[in-house]
Amino acid sequence: MNFKHLISWFLASVLTLAAFVSCSTSPIERTIRTALLTGDTTQTQFDSIASIIKGNAEQYQFLLNENGEINAEALNALIKKVGSSVRPPMSWDISKFVSKPLSLSIYFERSGSMVPYDTSTGSGQLKKAVNDLINFFPEHENVSISIVNDDIYPYQGSIESFLQDRNIYASTASIGNPSYTDFNLIFNKILEAQSEGNISVLVTDMIYSPSNTQGVSATKIFNEENSLATAIFRRYKGKSVILNQLTGDFSGTYYPYNNNSFTFNGTRPFYLLMIADTKVMDRIAADPDFHNFLTPAEAEHSFRFNQAEAEVSYSVIPDWELNRGRFRISRSDKSTLTNCEGDRQTDVFSFAIAADLKSLNKDEDFLTGTENYTVESQNGFKIAITPIEPQMINGNTREILRGKSHIIAVTGTLKSPRDEVTISLRNEFPQWIRKATTANDTNPAAPDFAWTTFGLSNFMEGIFMAFSSGNDRYASITIKLMK
Repeated sequence: MNFKHLISWFLASVLTLAAFVSCSTSPIERTIRTALLTGDTTQTQFDSIASIIKGNAEQYQFLLNENGEINAEALNALIKKVGSSVRPPMSWDISKFVSKPLSLSIYFERSGSMVPYDTSTGSGQLKKAVNDLINFFPEHENVSISIVNDDIYPYQGSIESFLQDRNIYASTASIGNPSYTDFNLIFNKILEAQSEGNISVLVTDMIYSPSNTQGVSATKIFNEENSLATAIFRRYKGKSVILNQLTGDFSGTYYPYNNNSFTFNGTRPFYLLMIADTKVMDRIAADPDFHNFLTPAEAEHSFRFNQAEAEVSYSVIPDWELNRGRFRISRSDKSTLTNCEGDRQTDVFSFAIAADLKSLNKDEDFLTGTENYTVESQNGFKIAITPIEPQMINGNTREILRGKSHIIAVTGTLKSPRDEVTISLRNEFPQWIRKATTANDTNPAAPDFAWTTFGLSNFMEGIFMAFSSGNDRYASITIKLMK
């Protein structure tokens, strides 16, 4: 081989090697490698990997099936390949995380108090909100609609006819008894009917209105609905509930708890109550394709109730402007920092955590309010929380900030050889629901009539009590520190 041929062979070999290295270090492979090395083989991490694949479908087409879902066989093969390249070799069985197709069941309340939300003279916010649920649900073909009042009745039209119907209450006028809504029957039937991968949404004004309440005190009604909600939801394990509050035009007859009806023209709150298995709710919360579905743009407030402590995807950021002092992230455990040392001049030790707090489905003010967190540590560390802005994401941070929503800055002085910082979002009933609740809805001239709902907090507190079971932590992150 002459010198010219030798050079050509060498350059070709270098290019081949570069192509192989480039291919073997794709973002998805690096993410898989990190998950294996840190032992983070959780549902949340799988959902994060699935989001990367779906978000770059053209690049990772070989990891998707014809329906745009994760090809479990292909992803398992890739994980096996990456796992064999680390020492010692590692494996990860993702079979339990590969989800079946999702389905959406909409339960549209058709009670007398709901009809005025969709009149020809109004802006149609309620109908738009329901249409958006359908339009923004990626599995569009797996949608069903039912009408609810004294019972649950199948909607007789098609999904398209529902979307195009300009007067849905007139079209469903003959269905059921609109004089009352049987929450006991409805919620039990909704929960009993839920299959794997199902998300159920009740479109409602959330006013507990059983039959025959004439002369019954408001206090008795509240106690009844509170106990009812607790009894129902304690029977069904592993559920999550999201309450979204929206506002719509209301023009027509309003029926207060004492049955002395009156005409009201103005705005009134209504709700999208979403119910699903917690693993399903976690799955769609981590999937950007479901963002507009899960958090309607018009929602004024949102809160997610969980039966178990929620899992939060997070990573300590090794190089961040808020970091002070020095540390190393353990290769075997992403939640352990070794060789920790405070700043030489100030002795302050700070580190930053990138976390996906948006998946908890709570208001931004709630997520960034440090008063809503408990921080436990020997050395009295404190936290500050800020949303991740687009300008923060660049070449150096893109991979670690991918799929994360907030930066948690942890600051203190490390005086002991070891410490353990546990950051917990407290499991407390949301104040906005209490503020949006009234015990008297008989006066339309009352200052709070346009934005409060009769007995709302009583029913939701029943769900909260059924789910909390004494757990004062909604979600938590623990970081171990070693000097």
